[in-house]
Amino acid sequence: MKNLNKRLVIASVFLSLTFTGCNEILDEQPRANYTVDFFNTEDGIRQGVTALYRHMRSLYGNGYFMSNCQNGTDESTWGQSADGNFKDLDMTGNTGSLNPNSFPPSMIWGSVFPYINTANGIIEKGPSFGIAESLVSEARFFRAFDYFLLVQTYGGVPLDLGSGQLAFNTSAVTTSTRNTVSEVYTKAIFPDLLKAIDNLPAQPRVTGGVTKNVARLFLAKAYLTYGWWLQNPNSIPTYPETPRTDPAGHNAQWYFQQAYDVALAGINNPGPYSLQPTFYDVNVGSNDRNSECMLYADHTSASTYYNESDPTGFGSGWSPDNFAAWIHTWNYTNLKSSKTAAWGSSDIVSSVQRAATQSLGRPWVRMAPTIGVIKNTFADKTLDSRYDGTFVSTYRGNWEKAGVGNITLYNANSLPVQPGGAILSFLNDDTQTPTYPAGAGQNGVGAGTLPGRADWVVAPNGISRMVYPGLWKIGTYTTLDPNGLGYPNAGLTRPFNVAKFSEFYFIAAEAVVKGASGTMTARDLINVIRARAGKWKFNNAQNAPMIADNSAAMIAATPTTITVDYILAERSREYYGEFYRWYDLIRTQKWEQYAASYQIGGVNYGDHTPTTFNRNIQKFHYLRPIPQGQLDNMSLSAAEKAKYQNPGY
Repeated sequence: MKNLNKRLVIASVFLSLTFTGCNEILDEQPRANYTVDFFNTEDGIRQGVTALYRHMRSLYGNGYFMSNCQNGTDESTWGQSADGNFKDLDMTGNTGSLNPNSFPPSMIWGSVFPYINTANGIIEKGPSFGIAESLVSEARFFRAFDYFLLVQTYGGVPLDLGSGQLAFNTSAVTTSTRNTVSEVYTKAIFPDLLKAIDNLPAQPRVTGGVTKNVARLFLAKAYLTYGWWLQNPNSIPTYPETPRTDPAGHNAQWYFQQAYDVALAGINNPGPYSLQPTFYDVNVGSNDRNSECMLYADHTSASTYYNESDPTGFGSGWSPDNFAAWIHTWNYTNLKSSKTAAWGSSDIVSSVQRAATQSLGRPWVRMAPTIGVIKNTFADKTLDSRYDGTFVSTYRGNWEKAGVGNITLYNANSLPVQPGGAILSFLNDDTQTPTYPAGAGQNGVGAGTLPGRADWVVAPNGISRMVYPGLWKIGTYTTLDPNGLGYPNAGLTRPFNVAKFSEFYFIAAEAVVKGASGTMTARDLINVIRARAGKWKFNNAQNAPMIADNSAAMIAATPTTITVDYILAERSREYYGEFYRWYDLIRTQKWEQYAASYQIGGVNYGDHTPTTFNRNIQKFHYLRPIPQGQLDNMSLSAAEKAKYQNPGY
């Protein structure tokens, strides 16, 4: 974990201008730092816009931010090698407790305020340099994007960074006043996004640039979230305390209808965006930056300088690296096979070597899926392609690339396996009961056997904090060294997706469930996603092409009445591992209902007995604590600091 600058604003905002792109601004001469004087130039304004794209790397792709967004939900818990950065967020027993010193929730506060100030400067100064409003509106989008992230995480936050509300500040300040949630939405988020929609181009100015439809997606989601906040069905407290009334006089229903209307406008005016033919196509590394991916924190293998890390070196495990996939990867390299059926001590081979492929990568064992995710969320593993397109359920031998030689090895039941053969498989269900060894056993990881199978196996009930399906969809992918093991220890050079076209359908469907009306019903909208989920192009578990169209069966299985719970289940199937879940559960006020308890095995090889863990989730936890570092750096009395902090912390 690295220390962050805890000040709310700083005198000269440091901006590393190393974002890659295809033309115009993103190819301009980069600078090592960015002073206020430089900001008073046209070149400075333009490069400030570039920096706003780069700042997404501070969070998206960062494994600690993944902990903030997913750990402690129904989707994830801490893994065997976790420290307090993961156990605190899990909120179970004596493993840790969420508090103002917990690091992952502080990342957002520390990361985005300097860039909000950068956006303030671009919006304020850009017109005086003849900067087109279309370019200024990119800054408007990012200011709204950052404030939307802040208000969901902490409640009301400051709009005044020292020089007035939404004004560019050039002086370090040690005081701060928090605005209310309704003020953040109605003074910052909504106006910025509405103006961005009016002025951004339909086609991106640069590769990965924001457009009208990117702004529409976040406006629709902000309307939906604010509607829930106004309605407040489960009496979740807000802070700073304020009546749940809208300054413009609209009620929650009005905002749900706006969310639907804006989302439908996005669907009907897609611009360059569209759904991919299959779920596999969305997430396979060879198809990164596809038409479904609307916004992403980008990386490159073409330049160490522009990537800000060595694509063939040893990754830092910190921003701007993309390393979230490591967090969810168990130590598969401990899997063992034998050169002979006799399993002599000199015959043992590590049959699955660390490799820079999408199903493998660098193991950190910090987070694990709960058993409920594998058994319940992804119960359908036959018709629905999303389990296979999300998790690594089969680990295949690659010893021939590690100098062992292209030889036959012996695996479970002393049966032979070839290079590329299945060494370990996670079973789809618990209809078969493997015979498990005591401890790590012959295979080194405590996996079991089934008669006649050469692969070691683990059933869903046998998943533990030590051994669990990896996360394929955001896994390592590189074209460097394609014939060898590659560079699995380097930060990923894949983009990390922040927004997808598919979410328009979920937002609109949720708005319908909350009372909005229009030409498409909630079932119509959800079935667009489910029909796509039924189409297969490739089977990762079998490592082979698979052409199948189960869309009719998927649609037939959709319930007649769509509920918020059903939408949340579909969102989990669609976006598992992509930093959505905590925000989905706090928006819908379902967190304590969904995540109050979970099951998983223990921290040792051979721990296959599911244990139930109970979480202590209180209503005040729906807001993360204001970071202690922020409070420490403010010149306020103890009473004023206590009032600044969210209640309960």
